[in-house]
Amino acid sequence: MKNRIMLTAGLGVMLALSACNTVSGAGKDMKSAGDAVTQASGKK
Repeated sequence: MKNRIMLTAGLGVMLALSACNTVSGAGKDMKSAGDAVTQASGKK
């Protein structure tokens, strides 16, 4: 039973850390897309 709890906790931590990287990457992608739209519109 204790091993099962440790495994579940470990998997939860790994998922949480990977989600942080995913959200961070998505934010960078949106920023670069916004920059591209701004440059295409002629505003700098």
